[in-house]
Amino acid sequence: MALKVYNTLTKQTEPFTPMKPGKVKLFVCGPTVYDMPHLGHAKTYTQFDFIVRYLRKQYDVFYLQNITDIDDKIINRAKEQDKSAEEIARHFESIYKEDMASLHNTSVSEYARATEHIPQIVQQVQTLVEKGYAYHISDGYYFNLKKFSDYGKLSGRITLQENDAVSRIDENEEKQNKGDFCLWKSAKPGEPSWDTPLGAGRPGWHIEDTAITEQLLGPQYDVHGGAVDLIFPHHEAEIAQMESASGKKPLVRYWLHTAFLNINSEKMSKSKDNFKTIRDALKEYNYKVLRYFFLSQHYRTQMDFSADSLENAKNGLQRINDFLLTLEDRDDSEHLPAIEDCRTKFYEMLDDDFDTPKALATLFDFIKLMNTKGGAGRNVRALFVEIDTFFDYMTLELDIPQEVRELAAKRQEARTAKDWAASDTLRDEIKAKGYLVDDKKDGYVIRKA
Repeated sequence: MALKVYNTLTKQTEPFTPMKPGKVKLFVCGPTVYDMPHLGHAKTYTQFDFIVRYLRKQYDVFYLQNITDIDDKIINRAKEQDKSAEEIARHFESIYKEDMASLHNTSVSEYARATEHIPQIVQQVQTLVEKGYAYHISDGYYFNLKKFSDYGKLSGRITLQENDAVSRIDENEEKQNKGDFCLWKSAKPGEPSWDTPLGAGRPGWHIEDTAITEQLLGPQYDVHGGAVDLIFPHHEAEIAQMESASGKKPLVRYWLHTAFLNINSEKMSKSKDNFKTIRDALKEYNYKVLRYFFLSQHYRTQMDFSADSLENAKNGLQRINDFLLTLEDRDDSEHLPAIEDCRTKFYEMLDDDFDTPKALATLFDFIKLMNTKGGAGRNVRALFVEIDTFFDYMTLELDIPQEVRELAAKRQEARTAKDWAASDTLRDEIKAKGYLVDDKKDGYVIRKA
């Protein structure tokens, strides 16, 4: 089955066809770096890490993520801590990237800071002014929504709601329309600014993304991702800006959005002060448990965070790892038909809008079958190694040190030669390194002590 994705723009599941055969340009809105990343961020970025890994099975994917490193929240945090905005931004950007690495979210091709694209931002604002889509008032340049009739086509609305993410409130009585948003904010005393043809100031929130993507991906590209709270007004504003500036539609062919991570039935967010940081979670749970937790549900499904939900994830992952410990170092060609059937069903599930829970259910069915038949060996292991290139949460033989595997191989040779003394000595050496060897009918299994 060919890959299909749910497109927020059309509200339909559609065949996935990149603009250029074999290549995918994908952008996901990155963080505003003013505070510690939380598990809500971890959910979105882990799920997109999985999506990109899976796309790379078939396509050459360039995955771009921006870093919002100038913003009201950053400036306010800098004032609170008597530091510069740049110090705050660099500090929390570093923490964000370290946390992503800790979660094994490694698929981003390039990070792009807003402050390193000021010329591109200014150029895009100038283009919008020249084409009549933007105007200047006392505190900056604004986009005129009355000039863009398609505003609201992504979300189906034109007004804010409770769970919308808003970086700053662009309020000025001089605005031509209530919803007009700021493109370039005039400089204020004591705040960072850049001297430009637009005057001294700094970029609006929405314009930085389209300036960055126009520079690195072009005026049109394949996939734009983010959490659902960014659909309005942020993604609507991106569409309005770029389609107005370029005259080309659509800005993006496919819009993908992750659902919220809730805590106590509310969206986890810094503004609600009900968040748990990634670092705090990693003190309690291995990154593999967190990845399993996020990838055990569909990316468009809301998830509830609790101690019970994390324990359930830990137990589910343990079921997989317990099965992997039973795999023998033997030729299990008799299982090839079942392996291929599992592989086919697994990819059919993932080709249906990256349906990870159904794909995972296929794996558990396969595990149950193999436990019944017995004798799972190298071919079964190869299947799980292949699958884990997307999931990255299983404990496979690849995690066992090479020296331990070599000792186990020597011990097997000693057993074959009936050199029981050497076999026992090697077993003790392996145990001293923290591993055990379980002998099977046609081979052996190495596991941690």
